[in-house]
Formats: sequence, structure tokens, C-alpha cells
Amino acid sequence: GKSTLLRLINLLERPDAGRVHLGSRELTALKPAELRRERQRLGMIFQHFNLLQNATAAENVAFPLRLHAGHSRREIDARVAESLALVGLADKADHYPAQLSGGQKQRVAIARALAPRPDVLLCDEPTSALDAATTGELLATLRDINTRLGVTIVIVTHELEVVQALCQRAAVIADGRLVEQFDVADASRHATSPLGLELVRLQWRETRLAALDQSALETSAVIAALGRREVRHA
Repeated sequence: GKSTLLRLINLLERPDAGRVHLGSRELTALKPAELRRERQRLGMIFQHFNLLQNATAAENVAFPLRLHAGHSRREIDARVAESLALVGLADKADHYPAQLSGGQKQRVAIARALAPRPDVLLCDEPTSALDAATTGELLATLRDINTRLGVTIVIVTHELEVVQALCQRAAVIADGRLVEQFDVADASRHATSPLGLELVRLQWRETRLAALDQSALETSAVIAALGRREVRHA
């Protein structure tokens, strides 16, 4: 139900009951034309990039801007350049998806989602197709976007390491139901579900490893200091 939840937020799927609000606007009450305008406030990043294969990185980023009227060619070019620079791909503007690595493709997808300047970025398992090193780089990019632009990020993932590295607040879905919510920093006090408790164990392991690394560093410093002492014989 995780990906379904994202599709309900931007109304790619309609809820059987209840309402969806984005800020003060009730999306479920809007007419189609109004909903299209409001959707520009919601950026979407897909698990498998969903890039146009016969379009360059710049053309992919420009696509949502050209889809909606009201943007001049100059404004589109400026936003494309700005978005690609933000994700560190200014030098890949003329490259096609086949010429890019998996991590670079995902960053093009992020730039495309950011080009309309959304208030919220919806991420559907954006790291699932990436290796560990590339995942770390992508999470750093998302943290930078959140900090610099103030964009709210809603990320769906089954990787607890992603939650620990990126998220301030977590919600656990099990069997299609929202079972709990908590601040990630306070997970040890509030998490009760099996998945929430697994996050607590991950946090404990990381804290323990950090303490061991610090202890080893201090020991090395002591040994190095002892090694610099002069030994004199009477």
C-alpha cells in the first residue's frame, strides 16, 4: 500500500472515502482543470526513473514545463539549467538516458520533478535500483534539496537505512493500514510495530559502531602520542 498512498496524495488514484488536502486546498473537491494546476505543486520521482529515452537530460527536465502553458522559452531554459545544476548534472544536459548511470538517471528524474518548483516531492522507492554508494549520493542530494529549497519530501521505501539517513518523521504501513507514526529521532520511545522496532535496532547498532570507531580513534591518538616520546638512557 506504500506506493498506492503516494498515488492517492496526487490523486493518480481516487480514494474510496475521505479527502485529500494539499495545504488549504482540498484536492478531492477540485474540478479537472483546477486539479491539473494544483498538481504542479507536487513533484513525483518514480522507482524506475520513467525518463523519455529519445530525449536528452535537458529535454526530460523541460518536459513538465512544456506540458503546461505559461512558461516562456527563456524561463524554461533557465529552470532546466537551475534544476540540473542543483542535482550536480549541469555537464550532462545534452546526454541521453542510455549514456547515463543509474544514479545519474535518478538525479535527472529529481531535476525534472523540481523544475515546476513544487511544494512537495513524492518519492516512490527512489533508491531501490541503486547500489549502496549511489544510494548515499542520492540521499545527500535529497537532503540538500530539503535544506536549501525547503521542499517537503515524502519518501516511500522498504529500506530502513534510507529512513534513518534522510527522514525526520516516519509512518509504518502494514497490511495496507497505517499502524504508527513517530519522529525518527525518538523511535526508541514511540515505535511499537515490528518494523519500527527494527529501526530502533538499526539506530542502536549505528550508535554502538560510532562509539567503537571513536574509541579506536582515541586509542590510535594515544599510541601515536606515545610513539613520539623520546627514550633516554641514563
